[in-house]
Amino acid sequence: MLSVLFRTWALMLGILLLMVGNGLQGTLLGIRGTLEQIDATWMGLIMAAYFVGFLGGSRLTPILLRRVGHVRVFAAFGSLVSAAFILYAAIVDPVFWLAMRLVVGFCFSGLYVVAESWINDLSSNENRGQALSLYILVQMVGVVTGQLLLNIADPSGYALFVLISVLVSVSFAPILLSASPTPVFSSARPMSLRELLDASPLGCVGVFLMGGVYSALLGMSAIFGAQRGLSVKEISWFVTAIYVGGMLMQYPVGWLSDRMDRRILIGALTALATTFAIAGMFGESTGWLIAMAFCIGATSNPLYPLLIAHTNDHLSTEQMASASGGMLFINGVGAMGGPVIVGFLIGRLGPDGFFLFLAILTGLICLYSLYRMRRSEAVAVADTHHYIPVTASATAVAVEMAAEAALSGDEQQQP
Repeated sequence: MLSVLFRTWALMLGILLLMVGNGLQGTLLGIRGTLEQIDATWMGLIMAAYFVGFLGGSRLTPILLRRVGHVRVFAAFGSLVSAAFILYAAIVDPVFWLAMRLVVGFCFSGLYVVAESWINDLSSNENRGQALSLYILVQMVGVVTGQLLLNIADPSGYALFVLISVLVSVSFAPILLSASPTPVFSSARPMSLRELLDASPLGCVGVFLMGGVYSALLGMSAIFGAQRGLSVKEISWFVTAIYVGGMLMQYPVGWLSDRMDRRILIGALTALATTFAIAGMFGESTGWLIAMAFCIGATSNPLYPLLIAHTNDHLSTEQMASASGGMLFINGVGAMGGPVIVGFLIGRLGPDGFFLFLAILTGLICLYSLYRMRRSEAVAVADTHHYIPVTASATAVAVEMAAEAALSGDEQQQP
C-alpha cells in the first residue's frame, strides 16, 4: 500500500480535504438547523435532499463527462459546492437549505466519479484493491477529522461555513495538478432490477434498507444529538464514534466474510446492530450514547460492502460490473427516505425515534437473512469472491473497481 500512496499521495490529499469539508457540513448543518429552531421534520427533508441530488448526479455525470471532460466537470461542481457552503450561513431558510443540499449532493456525486476515475486510471490489476482500500481509508479519516473540527468555532456563526468552503476550494489544487486530465471513463450497462432481485434477493433488499440506515447515520445523527440536548463537543464525539467504529471493523468483517457463509455474518451483524440501537434508547449518560454510536457504526457500516460481496457471489464475472449500477440505484432510493422518516419520528416521538428507525431497519435485514437461509443453499466458501471495502457513498466507478479487485484476488489465490 505504501507504493500506491507514493504514486497517488497528492490525489489522496485532495480527496482528504474534500471529505473533511463534506463530513463537517452535514453535522454542522444539523446543529445549526436546531439552533435556528427548524423542526426535525424539515431537517429530515433537508438532509434527504442530499441523497436525491446524489442519485441524480450519478445518472447525469457520465453524460457531462463525455461532453466536456473530467477537469471541467470537477472544477464546475467544486465551485458550486464551495459557494453553497457559504450560502448556508448567509441565507438561513429551510426551503433554500433544501435546494442547496440538492445541489451539493448532485455535485459531490460528480466529484466522486471524477476522483474515482483518476484513481482507477492510476491503478493496475495488481494494486487496484490496495488503491481502493487506501481511498476508503482516506474518506473515513476525512469524515472523522471533519467532526473534530466542529469544536474550533461557534456553529451559530460564519467561521465553520467559511472553513468548509475553503477546504473544498483548496482540495482542487492537489487533485487537478496531480491527475491526468482525461482518465478512461467507462461504465458497464446496468442489469435490470428484476435480474438483480432474481440473482440475489437478500443483496437487493439488504442494500435498499441499508440505504436508509446509512442516510440516517450520516444526515440525522447530529440532529438527534441536538434534540437530545448534547453539547457541540458531545455531538462531534457522538458522530465521530459512528465512523470510527465502522472504520475499525471493515477489515475484521472482511476477513470473516471470506471464510464463512456471508448470510450468517449479515444476520449476526444486523442482530447486534438492532440490539445496540434498542440499547441506545435506554441510555441516559452521554458516555453510553457515544458507546452505542460506536457499536452501531461498527456493526452497520461494514454491511454495505458485505451485501455487495454476497450479491457478487451469485453473479457471473461478466455480470459483476453491470450489477454495480443497479445496486447503487437501489441503495440511493433507500437513502432518500431515511432522513425523512427519522425526521418524522423525532418530531412525533422525540429523539429516540432515531434509534427506533435504526432498530427497525437492521432488524428487518436480520429477519430476512434468516428467511433466505431457509430458502436456499449457501454458496461454497471456495466459490465466493473476495470482500473489498467500499462505502455507501461510492459511485459506480468505485463499485466496479471493487468487483475487478475481487476478481484479481480470486485469480491470485488459484493454484
